[in-house]
Amino acid sequence: MARIKRAVHARKKHRKILKLAKGYYGRRSKTFKVANETVMRAMRFAYVGRKLKKRDFRKLWIARINAATRINGLSYSKFINGMKLAGIDLNRKMLSEIAINDPKAFADLVEVAKKQLNA
Repeated sequence: MARIKRAVHARKKHRKILKLAKGYYGRRSKTFKVANETVMRAMRFAYVGRKLKKRDFRKLWIARINAATRINGLSYSKFINGMKLAGIDLNRKMLSEIAINDPKAFADLVEVAKKQLNA
């Protein structure tokens, strides 16, 4: 059986990791062993960060909707419940955009939700 030499693949793998580690401080960007540890750690943080970003934006949208509904005399939970009863299916991102960019239209949505809650 032929002997397997890994030099080409190892060099390609090392180059890929060192390219990802470009801009890191000291040995973290120069030597494969240290750079590999740092890149793996950075990729873990990036993965977690992508999940946290979704959570953070949802919190922001809810805070904006809550502020806008309270200006119009309703709480956030009652507003969302009224919207569901009215059959208006807008996600929180769109509701927060409407609350910021078109307060009159948002006030109309709050009125619709109030009517559904009272009915």
